[in-house]
Amino acid sequence: MTRPHHDPVLLDRVVALLAPALDHDGAALVDATLGLGGHTEAVLTDCPLARVIGIDRDPAALELAGERLRPFGDRFTAVHAVYDEIPTVLADLGLHGVDAVLFDLGVSSMQLDLRERGFAYSEDAPLDMRMDSSTGPTAADVLNTYPADELARVLKEYGEERFARRIAAAVVREREREPFTTSARLVELLYAEIPAPARRTGGHPAKRTFQALRMEVNDELAVLRRAIPAAIDAITVGGRVVVESYHSLEDRIVKRVFAEAVRVDVPDDLPFLPEGTEPTLRLVTRGAEKADQREIRDNPRAASVRLRAIERLSNPRGVAS
Repeated sequence: MTRPHHDPVLLDRVVALLAPALDHDGAALVDATLGLGGHTEAVLTDCPLARVIGIDRDPAALELAGERLRPFGDRFTAVHAVYDEIPTVLADLGLHGVDAVLFDLGVSSMQLDLRERGFAYSEDAPLDMRMDSSTGPTAADVLNTYPADELARVLKEYGEERFARRIAAAVVREREREPFTTSARLVELLYAEIPAPARRTGGHPAKRTFQALRMEVNDELAVLRRAIPAAIDAITVGGRVVVESYHSLEDRIVKRVFAEAVRVDVPDDLPFLPEGTEPTLRLVTRGAEKADQREIRDNPRAASVRLRAIERLSNPRGVAS
């Protein structure tokens, strides 16, 4: 089997955003989406005082990253968990806080490259799409059991698919004849149901449906809604949370949580901030940063990235440092 390869998006910028928080003895980063360990390798190389706790729900990713990062010895710790479990992971390691948390969201190149995982629509494969293939329902389970209205909601909300109702009705009709098990039959259905003019724009006609199924199978948005506030709560003074999103719904969640975190509860027209109302966090990035054209050319996955970062200035009143 060919060893999976992954080029981290905006790698230099991500490391530059994390480095100020990791420039002291005992600094710790949680790489909440470890994948193949590209971000972690760069941090461990460029931030020699830091250690990294790498979280991933995919056991295969943890194994491959562990091999890659073995030269760093005990500066790297791998944990099998979902990234909304950050508080539990830190408690199990005896840590009360960390200096930085990184999220690189979405599906990894490794998962796309392994046919048996069922994430890719380019070749026939089992309809799995679980990031942790040891637990939970598969994409086939979603296709074969969801009512038409619920399936249409998933396709519309997570895939932004204009023909969601039409596709959902066809899936329900076809599964009565034979349950869906592999991707080729689903792709064939999508070609039949999406009108030809629509198929000629916006990439492969299966892209949106496969994205929607993946996000539903892995409960990605609900996990993210829990994970970002947990990450902000976990960072110490001077600590940073850095997030790379690739879907508008993901970025919307991050933007909203960050905006709420830095909001100051005083009238807008007040000429000064009364003592005790100063913000405890600040936005490090101005809006969402994007990749430049050179990186997009070299790494097409970078085209949709939105990068945001937030930093803790102080602890809320009543919380010890």
